[in-house]
Parts: sequence; C-alpha cells; structure tokens
Amino acid sequence: MPEQPGTPEPALPTRVFLALRAGGETLATAESLTGGRLAALITDVPGVSATYLGGVVSYATEVKISLLGISEQLVEEYGVVSAECASAMATGVRGLTGATWALATTGVAGPTVQEGKPVGTVYVGIAGPGLVEAIELNLDGDRPTIQAQTCQRALAALESVLTEEVRRESRALR
Repeated sequence: MPEQPGTPEPALPTRVFLALRAGGETLATAESLTGGRLAALITDVPGVSATYLGGVVSYATEVKISLLGISEQLVEEYGVVSAECASAMATGVRGLTGATWALATTGVAGPTVQEGKPVGTVYVGIAGPGLVEAIELNLDGDRPTIQAQTCQRALAALESVLTEEVRRESRALR
C-alpha cells in the first residue's frame, strides 16, 4: 500500500525490518560496547520476530572467544577494539544463528581509554552473503550517547547495504 502524502518515513529500525522482510532475510547481532541496546532497538519493532533471530552480548573477551569463535591470535594481534574483531564477531554470530545478515559492535564507550584507543573509537561489523566488512566510527559524547549513536549508525550501515543489494538485484533483472 503506497504511503499517503505527508506520512512520516518509518523509523530506522522499522525500515531495516521491512527491507529484511521484503528480501526474506534474517538478522542476528553480536554486541560489546552497546550491551544489548542494539537488540533492544531492533526488537521494539512490531513483527520483527519474522526477521530477527537473536543476539549475543559478548562484553567480556572470553565470551567473544568461546561463544563467537574469535581467535585468541586475532585478539592478541589486533585487540577487541578493532575492525578485525568487529568483522569476526559479525561472522561468528552469523554462523552461530544461521542468519542471513549479522551486525556487531565493539569499541570504547568510556569513560577511559581501552587498548590505547580513545573514548568514541567504535567498529561496526557487517556480515552477509558475499560480504564481511567493518566500519570505523569516531564518536563524541558521554557513554550513553556513544552507545546510542553506535546503534543508529550500525542500523544505518545495514540499511545502506540492503538498499544496495536491492538495487543490484533490480539491475540484474533488467
């Protein structure tokens, strides 16, 4: 049903849900610095159980290793606040759940430096069909602000990937 003029655009979590549902795809999350906030934002959308399989809050390094399958060598070489770790977390939770897509968040929400990285250094991992990537964010604000911004930016990144995927498919049909 087409939207009526003047109808506000759906919120970002709803748009991501609609894109996943339209493609018959699913999502899982692996969170560190966001501590479950990304999953909460996603599950606020009515009907999202059709697309969201679940998530892992892997706050401790040991959980990243034991549950998500992050190698100790990766942690030693790059640290948990890294693009490599974010990508591995997304890949790990995708494999664990069987989801089409996975989002992962890792970084420094504050109040202090971690692994020599300043507060606001964040990595978002995305894994899906033929894609594993990480996005570096340099965010400002206090702990709750950095966590909220991370969730929004993670969903926006996934929406961008899903939108591009639809464009590629429609070009292939021409």
